[in-house]
Amino acid sequence: MSRLQTVRCHRVGIPLHTPFVTALRRATSVDSLIVEIVDSDGVSGFGEAPQIWAVTGDSLAGSEACVEGPLATILIGCHTDDLYETARRVRQGVVGNLAAKAAVDEALHDLVARRRGVPLPVLLGGAVRRVETDVTVSAGDPHAVAAAAGARVTDGFGALKLKVGTDATADVVSVKAVREAVGPKVRLRLDANQGWSAREAVRVIGTLEDAGAAVELVEQPVRAADVDGLAWVTDRVQTPIMADESVFGVRDLIRVIERRAADLVNVKLAKAGGLIPARTLLELAEANDMGTMVGSMMETHVGVGAAASLVAAIGTSTVSDLDAAWWLERPPGRGGLTYEGACVALPDASGLGIEEVAGP
Repeated sequence: MSRLQTVRCHRVGIPLHTPFVTALRRATSVDSLIVEIVDSDGVSGFGEAPQIWAVTGDSLAGSEACVEGPLATILIGCHTDDLYETARRVRQGVVGNLAAKAAVDEALHDLVARRRGVPLPVLLGGAVRRVETDVTVSAGDPHAVAAAAGARVTDGFGALKLKVGTDATADVVSVKAVREAVGPKVRLRLDANQGWSAREAVRVIGTLEDAGAAVELVEQPVRAADVDGLAWVTDRVQTPIMADESVFGVRDLIRVIERRAADLVNVKLAKAGGLIPARTLLELAEANDMGTMVGSMMETHVGVGAAASLVAAIGTSTVSDLDAAWWLERPPGRGGLTYEGACVALPDASGLGIEEVAGP
């Protein structure tokens, strides 16, 4: 039986074709760490650890040290096909370092899928190759936001995620402007990225409800740690509320469920620590009648491909947020997913279909 033999880290830096602006940050490029695990037969699997200072605190340097240090010690010598036991040991091997764990988990899955000659969604139990995604519209001046939203509809997207949370009053103006610009059929969802107080959130959401803006959902309106505030907002508005930064793992999700603090949850691999824990979160949410979405950090075709493969395999209750790689001027290497209108198109190749990665 083949064994895991080599662990490599590849730093990549890729410009965005358009600045990405939220209540937490402004980005003009993606800096990420691609992890490659190679077995004794020379087969490689790839995963991604994005740099997420504003959400998880993970950095390229920290993830690289974690992967090349304690996680590589765990991995090297393990049987290649012993996926779940190896992934369990990785999860328990270090505290925190969720992006590093996610990258290794994804790479292990990719490697096993490649060895079996099947696409990653098939390994995960599905057969779908196309997954619909929303697209983000960055925060900014209401006129610019409305223009950008119109351009994204022209690109073929039917669900827009508006970044709000920078100024409550301006947010209302922006959402109304976008609704007027795109018409009634386009789905609008808002992501405040923790930018409002609970009272501001209720005021903004209530105003938009009264105006008939038809907002599909509002994501993380208050600070991540303020689960009581999240519950307070959820209890006082009709628009569904989604938890994102408030939920990293099972304990977080159980707390949200017990408090009835949100109607939906956004699960991200780099926040959960990989495909296996992310799937657990989705199944737990579904079992407790919570809506589900799979999201992405600002990452490349590697991480987004893994997330899209999970959606293709088990589905979510609402259109997922998998547009991160769409913002990149180029992919990190050869192979992998592509975008076709509003859909992520996963390759028929084995695993993630990534043939190689290149440096900055």
